[in-house]
Amino acid sequence: MQPFTYTSATDVDGATHLASVTPQARFLAGGTTLVDLMKLDVEQPTQLIDITALPLADIQLLDDGTLRVGALVRNSDLAHDELVTARYPLLAQALLAGASGQLRNMATTGGNLLQRTRCPYFRDTAMPCNKRDPGSGCSALGGANRGHAILGTSEHCIATHPSDMAVALVALDARVRVRGREGERVIPLVELHCLPADHPEIETTLEPADLIVAVEIPPLPFAKRSLYLKVRDRASFAFALTSAAVAVDLDGPIIRDARVALGGVATRPWRSREAEAALRGHSAGPDTYRAAADAALAGAVPRGDNDFKIELAKRTLARALTRVVEGSR
Repeated sequence: MQPFTYTSATDVDGATHLASVTPQARFLAGGTTLVDLMKLDVEQPTQLIDITALPLADIQLLDDGTLRVGALVRNSDLAHDELVTARYPLLAQALLAGASGQLRNMATTGGNLLQRTRCPYFRDTAMPCNKRDPGSGCSALGGANRGHAILGTSEHCIATHPSDMAVALVALDARVRVRGREGERVIPLVELHCLPADHPEIETTLEPADLIVAVEIPPLPFAKRSLYLKVRDRASFAFALTSAAVAVDLDGPIIRDARVALGGVATRPWRSREAEAALRGHSAGPDTYRAAADAALAGAVPRGDNDFKIELAKRTLARALTRVVEGSR
């Protein structure tokens, strides 16, 4: 670990100002990702700005029905919040599927969105990695890539985004409220994370010194009928091989509307509007679910060890849709 300066922030504007004038500054909340990467010398901040004392740990129901979740709300608290479990069960399920109980007690809403890939080549400074060292190459392309992405990849990076929570939030049309040099702005969550393209080192659309202050989840009545299904190698503390976040609006046997997002298979939390279009207006049933799954994975590009993810992701999505529809009848 490299030497760094530590400062405890007392207000949001002070935190963002310090970050704006300090090269290589990082915000520190739960530290469940950042500290690990500092120990590996993957992250080498010169300044840590501790934001845990900031007033960003509330969950509020706004007048228009939007649920505003402060950036410092712990994952365990969000998972068990009564409004979340009643209105957005897929979000509670996604949170409880992530990491371990101890980590959920530390991890924060903002930090979860910004956690970095678990690609072993990214975490090993002895190996080439375009995300860590631009232009050095992608070791996963010709290496062990069983856990890597098949959607949203490029010839420069196939690292998978690790968050479960972000997959559920993408399906729910969540927005991210950010404070930065130019004041406060709102970013649709689907626009927060970047595809790797030619620059895998650019992971989000955030500007230097931007601080996530809240996540806003708009009202979506049919999200009460929703589910997060995660497939992994072991039952706890394992990242997804594939996952599906689904919400379905039924009018009798007809799917009136749907939300679909995939995890474990893409370089960012993956909203599948193709799957949603394949579901909308069709009768609920195995043929419709399979058609939606085929649409969701139509653009998949496997790399050898991860070829199995295409069929596994299709089956995971079909199973999630089956369970959420059958559970509502």
